[in-house]
Amino acid sequence: MTRPAVFLDRDGTLNAPLVRDGKPYPPASADEFVLLEGVAEGCAALKRAGFVLVVATNQPDVGRGTQSRDAVEAMHRRLCELAPIDRVEVSYSPGGENPPDPCRKPQPGMILRAAREMDLDLSRSWMVGDRWRDIDCGANANLRTVFIDWGYDEALRTKPHFTVRSFREAVAIILAQSEPQNLNPHP
Repeated sequence: MTRPAVFLDRDGTLNAPLVRDGKPYPPASADEFVLLEGVAEGCAALKRAGFVLVVATNQPDVGRGTQSRDAVEAMHRRLCELAPIDRVEVSYSPGGENPPDPCRKPQPGMILRAAREMDLDLSRSWMVGDRWRDIDCGANANLRTVFIDWGYDEALRTKPHFTVRSFREAVAIILAQSEPQNLNPHP
């Protein structure tokens, strides 16, 4: 039986970004990697409700040569130690390819691959993120979307289904909007 999932952006959704000039940037190392308030508890609540948790993150600095893949993977190990994440999907594409890399958000490749390999039901799944690429990616995969609005100097391109101010609020909306009897058929 297929399962619903919550696809989660990483920087600015699960962990604190470094904000410079109104723009968010990823941490440089696992030492700088800090979960946002309520993320571990929120992820645990989503898991208890029967959701599979998949991180879908662009890490273009690796493709651009300004960040090491080892540093990014160390951050993902740290993330999985701190929160019950089932899978981490990563695009290391630097962006600007023509045609666009199908796995770099806003393209839905990471979501579609995880859905296929993990037997996920996208019709009952969600995307949570803090940037326009996250919301567009979710829309491109026909997911319900939740935008965490941190007030970045960046416009959305697609209207999200819900807009919130914290991860906790995103979790509350997902749980309230989902049908409990359909989430976890084998409690």
